Amino acid sequence: MTVPPDHLAYPKRKRGLDHDWFEHRPVRERPKVAWPNEARIALWITVPVEFFPLEAPPQPLRPVGGLDRAYPDYWNYAHRDYGNRVGIYRIMRVLDRLGLRATAPMNAEAATRYPRLVEEIQRRNWEVAAMSATMATIHHGGLARESEREVIVGAAATLRRVSGQAVLGWHSPGHSESMATLELLAESGFSYVMDWINDDLPYEMRTPAGTIHSLPLTQELSDRTILLQHEGMIEDYAAQVNAALRCLEDEAKTYGGRVLSLAVTPWLTGYPHRIGGFARLLETILAGGSVWPATGIEILTAFRAQVAR
Repeated sequence: MTVPPDHLAYPKRKRGLDHDWFEHRPVRERPKVAWPNEARIALWITVPVEFFPLEAPPQPLRPVGGLDRAYPDYWNYAHRDYGNRVGIYRIMRVLDRLGLRATAPMNAEAATRYPRLVEEIQRRNWEVAAMSATMATIHHGGLARESEREVIVGAAATLRRVSGQAVLGWHSPGHSESMATLELLAESGFSYVMDWINDDLPYEMRTPAGTIHSLPLTQELSDRTILLQHEGMIEDYAAQVNAALRCLEDEAKTYGGRVLSLAVTPWLTGYPHRIGGFARLLETILAGGSVWPATGIEILTAFRAQVAR
């Protein structure tokens, strides 16, 4: 295969980073973070509310879980739909029993199609975050800037109207972004983004439209990675999360607070053979006594207050 001579000649190309949104700064060199109640770990649970259209284009990419069989792919569609009909309510009951709240990244289409689900989220005072229009809405370099702005503005308006919340967090399907996404999000009033997986703490990103923060939404500890891609058992998922918790707690004793992010998919963890294992995992995490359960915006608010001081 012949490599084009200009294959590295894209905007902002330079040593180390390919942009100027933030500087590379190792986490151990930053000021220590102290979470409320002297907790070492901020526990951030995200429960996505997704709509997968039957005719999702295969390009430029399909997010993990995207429908991948010939139209109409009812088999995969029904599997995903189980999460919004059944699975998420099991997750809600577990979190209710343990006194926990979540952040719900939500497609705008899901918000309009499933009003009862939005009501249940509002009743529990979960945080609603935006997750574009549908799970087939991919943000990428080939997307015209004005088209991407229209998607972001439209999703924000729908979710803010339907939820009655400010909706300050954003997650692109498949962690996808273009070179304009961060600027367009800041322009639309978003405070944080979940697409970057390069840290254990929030950090500031600078755009021409103002600052926006990255919050560390997990990929390695996502149930989608462990249960779907790696075909693990719920016990494997729990073991890896507990191993991560032990590591983060040990680091926090010396270097300051850390974030443990749990991305919990209703159409995976919400099945009856997994929900018990998930409940036991949360009980173990909470029994440690050094955990502050919080939503994304609560974590960001606590972090920014310390940076301001």
